[in-house]
Order: sequence, then C-alpha cells, then structure tokens
Amino acid sequence: MLFPQGASVRTSPEAVAETVYDVVVVGGGICGAIMADRLSQEGKRVLVLEAGPARDLTIKAYETYLNEFYSASVKDNQSPYPDVPAVPMPRGGDARPLVPGVPNTDGYLVQNGPHSTDTTYTRVLGGTTMHWEAKILRMLPEDFELAEKHGQGAAWPLGYPDLEPLYREAEAEIGVSGEVADQAYLGITFPKGYVYPMHGMPMSYLDQIVGRGVNGTRVEVGEEEFTLRVRPFPQGRNGIPNPDYDNGRGFVPVGAVSTHQFEEGERCQGNNNCVPLCPVQAKYHAGKTLAKALQRGIDLLAQAVAYQVHVDPENGRVTQIEFRHYADQHSTEFTTGFARGRAYVLATNAIENARLMLASGLQNRADLVGRNLMDHAYLLTWALLPEVAGTMRGTNCTAGIIDLRGGTFRSGQASFSTDIHNDGWGWATGAPVTDLVRIVEEQRAYGPGLRRQLIDQVSRQLLMAHMVEVLPERYNRVTVDPSYRDRLGNMRPVIDFTVPEYSMRGAAFARQLSRRLFSQLGAEDHTTYDPNEYGYVEFGGEGYRIFGGNHLAGTHIMGTSPGSSVVDDVQRSWEHRNLYLVGGGSMPTIGTANITLTAVALCLRTARHLNRELQHEARPIALSTAAH
Repeated sequence: MLFPQGASVRTSPEAVAETVYDVVVVGGGICGAIMADRLSQEGKRVLVLEAGPARDLTIKAYETYLNEFYSASVKDNQSPYPDVPAVPMPRGGDARPLVPGVPNTDGYLVQNGPHSTDTTYTRVLGGTTMHWEAKILRMLPEDFELAEKHGQGAAWPLGYPDLEPLYREAEAEIGVSGEVADQAYLGITFPKGYVYPMHGMPMSYLDQIVGRGVNGTRVEVGEEEFTLRVRPFPQGRNGIPNPDYDNGRGFVPVGAVSTHQFEEGERCQGNNNCVPLCPVQAKYHAGKTLAKALQRGIDLLAQAVAYQVHVDPENGRVTQIEFRHYADQHSTEFTTGFARGRAYVLATNAIENARLMLASGLQNRADLVGRNLMDHAYLLTWALLPEVAGTMRGTNCTAGIIDLRGGTFRSGQASFSTDIHNDGWGWATGAPVTDLVRIVEEQRAYGPGLRRQLIDQVSRQLLMAHMVEVLPERYNRVTVDPSYRDRLGNMRPVIDFTVPEYSMRGAAFARQLSRRLFSQLGAEDHTTYDPNEYGYVEFGGEGYRIFGGNHLAGTHIMGTSPGSSVVDDVQRSWEHRNLYLVGGGSMPTIGTANITLTAVALCLRTARHLNRELQHEARPIALSTAAH
C-alpha cells in the first residue's frame, strides 16, 4: 500500500507494543484525523488505531470504491464499501419494522426500539466523511442556550463566542465554499472582513424554481412570524477560491490524497452521486487531513479494532488500549495487541465511543455513558412539479429553507431546516428505478417512449427533507449485552430509541408547511407513509415516517460537573483524566445543523488543550500494569 511520502505506518501489533506514544487515538475519521494532525504539528508522537482497512489513501484504491459503487445494484451510503467480517457496520437495508419486545438483530446494530432507525456510519478509514453530504453549517448562537432561553435540552458549558474562532479554523481545514452574506442569519455572526475560503456554490435550477414560489412566504409559528426564502448552504467541497480570504492571501484548496493531485481533487463538477463518493475528490473527506499527519510521521495501524480500555483502578487513569488486529479484510483471525500512551482519545462516533466505554466497564457514576443518544429526525415530503426543473443535476443538496431553525417557538416544538434535494425522490421512493418499473408495468412503455416518460417524471421531482431537532433524553441510549457480539468477540451496540414528542410536533408542522409550499408551487403532492415500513410513527392522529440522519450525538455529553455530564468543556473524561471522548457524542444538544463542523471545532479546542497538557507534563510517565 502506498501512503504519502514521509508517512510512518506500523503494520504489526508487536511494533506498536514497543512504543509509548504521547497520544493514542482510536478512530481514523474526521475527529481522529483532526486530533492526529494538530498534535503532530506540535511534535507529539501519535498512533491512530483504525478498525477498517486503510485502502483509500491512494487514488487507485479510492477508485476501487468508486467502481464498487458504480457496479452495485443498490446504491446506498455504504454501497462502495465491501463487507469486512471483522468490522461490520450499519447499512440502510438492516432496518425493518419492529415487533414489540423482539429486538432486530439482523444488522450490526441491535435495535430494541420502539423506533426503528436506518441511521448509518461508515467504518473505513476516513469514517463517515466517506459518505457524507458535505453540507456544513454552523450551529445558531441560541442552540447553545436552548436550556436557558427555552427550557429545553441540556446546558452547554460553552457558547457561540467560544466556538466562533474555532468554526473559522474548521472551515479552513475542510475548505468550505460559501458566502457570509448568505449565512449571517438568526444571530450567526462573523468577524468584520471574514470571508469563507472559497466562494459559494451556485444554487441549482431546481433551487431557483422552488425559490420563485417560496421566497417571501410568511409563516406564523406560535406568536412569531417568519418570512421564508431559499438560501444556499455552505459546502465542504472545492469551489472557486476566494482571493480575499485570510486578509488577501487567498486559499489553496486541498485536492486528492495522492501526491499526484493533477489527476483528481479539483473543483466540484456537479456530480449527483457525491453521496456517497465524489468521483474527483472535490468533496472533503478525512483522508485529506490524515494525509498531512502521516507526512509528519504519525503511526497508523489499520485493521486494529479497539476491544477494551484498561484503567488503573487506583487512580482511574487509562493505562492501555487493547485491540484485535485481524489478518486481512476477508478474515476474522486476529492477534491481540496493546497500545500505550500518555493520553488517549476515543474518536470513533457517538455510538462506538459509548459502546467501547461500556464494553470496558467504564460507566460513569452518573450513569450517563451511552445515554442521551441524538440523531436528527428526517421527515421526507415529495411532489411532482408542473415544469421541468433539472432534477438530478448538481450535487445532492445546494440550498434549502432555514428560517425556522430558531425562534421562541422552541419552548414547545422542535425547530427544523428544510433541504431541497437535487437527486429526486430516491431517498423516499427508490426513484428512478421504481419510476422505471412503474412506467413499464403500468403503461407498457418501451424504447423512445419509455425514455421520454422517464425523463419527464424524474426531471420534475421535488424532494424536501425536513431535518428536525431531537432533544437529549435519558431513555434514548446505547448499551451493550454479552449476548450480542461480532465475529471478533466485540459486543455490538444495542440501541433504544424513541422520537420525542417535542420533535414530532416539529415534524407535524413541517408536514403542514410542505403541503402549503407544494400548493404554491403548483406541485402535485405524492407524499405517503406506509404503516408497514420501518420508521413509521403515529402522532396527533396522523402517520409519519421518520428517517435517521446519520448525525449521531449525545452519548458522552459535556458539562460543568461529573453529576450532569461525562466530559468537561475540553472533552476530557471527568473520571479518567488522561482520556478524551471527542466528537458529536460530547454535544449536549444538536439544533438543526449537521454536526460535523461543530464536532471539528470542539476537537480543535481539545487538541490545543492536550498539546498544552503534554507540554507541561514530564516525560516519560510511569505506566501502571495493575489492569493489564
């Protein structure tokens, strides 16, 4: 396998065992990559343990994922990635309606319900940035004050002013394309003169058609009135660099992870299959950050699945991470290894961080590890426009309606953000394959007639995806059970989840709003929710279908005391002072922004703190063997 020049890649548990690292990072997704990159900048010796095979750090290997996607009959988020028996991951097809009292054990996640979710995450190098949409919003200032202002959710130990400079640093790392004028709303502020690294992506023709019918619409929610408009989203993909960025120094986009960047990694070409994979690597993924850290000499051990966090019972400090290193992607034969460091960072995701903690017997005194699991609740509504709208052109989501992300109404119902999807009804109905089947079977169409009818149908499809806020609730949680293990012997995550009434009130409002907007657009509403499908929820006498958003948060929330949180404001465990649990799991609330930008901002804060801590701590440190 080829890595960027200068990379130091350890390939055996024995080699890792010979070294005491400054920091051991579990997970090679965006949070692990950020931690490794920032720590290595300060000369720290870092090891990244990655559960998946490290195939995608070269263009040739990345293109094997593309080929697998193109040849797959079902093109979902995980279709580019092979089944690796040693590292199972959730797949959308695993979800099914639940029978009360009977868990769904068909997939990697064990689902107890009552809600059955199709949320997924990708267990390959690069993590879920290998399939993300790359819509990259900041949280609202009021999102950090939801408990204080609206009496909902858990309190943050940080506010928007604390994260604003870190948001800018995160936007530079990812290479965000956007315009400040479009994003300065509902209290979001930027320093004078700030511009995004790259100019904003143009709105699609579909966005413009929807905007003509929606812009200026007045909506009352509670005692407030809002004026709606279609607004472009900032994007984590390469656009046109802004020459005014960084006081006129400009911005140089990061291309592909290969040293031969002339091959791939330039500007976005508007490919509609950028979820899961951008064919030219214009979309950011964590491999771009990890490549820089590898060039500085961090160690990466792939095919190493963390099995247990060992702790000294006398002082609570972590002494080592036990992992299982499997032979190859087709095998479940493994050897056991141990990684030792001065500090440890769990950087997988909200479910896997909690799973590993609980499997290691590391529940905290407040019984909060694994609790307060959050994910955005997606309600889909879809209609057929009266005119050709250019559906299936451009990236998946370039604009939306975000005016109801904030307001005083949040004391009684969830806020939501509405995405306008450029990829038709695929998420909701399986289009265009289902359209093709229906036209053939019902109208017996074929040849040029079939082609014309299919183009007419697909090019007029409008899908609105309403991303609804979900509050932290103790009963929504991740647990483990020795009865459910994967083929390496790791306990699998067990999920208990209910969509809170607070969220359903927001979803019900979104459904009514979509009816009104479809009518204004002259669009024929085709939205139906089948009670026999997974995710079906009845609320207020009406049925809805709630999808998962893959925006996992909340299982090790941060706070100001160990009685109300798992980690402090730098994501350090209250009870294990050399252990950091980073990422979305630390977020006490999620608002209506995809969690990635906030998770990265929090990791940047943690990396600064950890660099300072390690600088002041004498080296080497004594490592207890009490828990070995």
